[in-house]
Amino acid sequence: MAKLTGGGFTNLPPDKGALVDKLIRSEHALGSESEAQGDDLFVLVLENCSTGQIRGTCQVFGQVGTEWPFYSYRVSTLTQTSKALGKTFRAEMLTLVTDFEGSSEVGGLFLHPGERAGGLGLLLARSRYFFIKQHRKRFGDRILAELRGVIDEAGGSPFWDAIAGRFFGMNFQEADEFNAMHGTQFIADLMPKTPIYTAMLPESGRAVMGVPHPSGRAAMKMLEREGFAYERYIDIFDGGPTMSTRTDNVRTIEQSKELVLSGISDDIESEPLMVAAGRLHDFVACYGNVAANGDESATMDAASAALLGIASGDRFLAMGR
Repeated sequence: MAKLTGGGFTNLPPDKGALVDKLIRSEHALGSESEAQGDDLFVLVLENCSTGQIRGTCQVFGQVGTEWPFYSYRVSTLTQTSKALGKTFRAEMLTLVTDFEGSSEVGGLFLHPGERAGGLGLLLARSRYFFIKQHRKRFGDRILAELRGVIDEAGGSPFWDAIAGRFFGMNFQEADEFNAMHGTQFIADLMPKTPIYTAMLPESGRAVMGVPHPSGRAAMKMLEREGFAYERYIDIFDGGPTMSTRTDNVRTIEQSKELVLSGISDDIESEPLMVAAGRLHDFVACYGNVAANGDESATMDAASAALLGIASGDRFLAMGR
């Protein structure tokens, strides 16, 4: 799947060693019973339970900016007025900041191209928020998501070429691969710290600032429905938008209901809900037929209850589309 992303997908690099390192790091995080926020990475995968195939993946980071600074560009405007000329000028600037340090992050969402139907992308995306709700103390007060920016047909980035490529002596693909395996410290070492006036950039670079990759537009809409907003922060590599919100305001975290399983029935006539249960290694999310009883208890179909590993009296989370 990593080879199918088309490049610029830092959280899912097509490098076996880097992927193994991510899985080892996730295994350590899932093996910890800590009740505090830390430098955790949780890798979740979408499994076709009929075939055993892995068909999608997503990631949750407990806290960004711990091992390396978490850099973003903040897009701001400086207004200046000349009384002599009788004119006001508004200059747009990019400033290198670490405003998101200490926040949690959701990312690495990728669904196999052959599975982009039936609400699986939404299930994969929401599984991250169910997981956060089940382990709330391990995540920060704010949460962000970086969307991949515009990549040209040759695999390059117009934004990278307009700014960073001039200082690093490497193309976007080389920098992206280096970042995926070694982090962003090289940005701190070489990137100019002074604000950059966007008027000095080529139009090709300005045009893609804050614009998601075409394949990421659906992901941006899902984030917006969850309460995330673009607040003029962009990625330092490809200029893609950074979305953010308060963690407790994420729609799935705020509105999903905790229910108690009161019984099993395969005669439930209703639209399937997204359901989740379990902690750490035992966490599972899926679609299930649920009939709420109005007293915080509910009945569920047998197959979904088996997938979640729950029995009568156990608690689970549920939410409609």
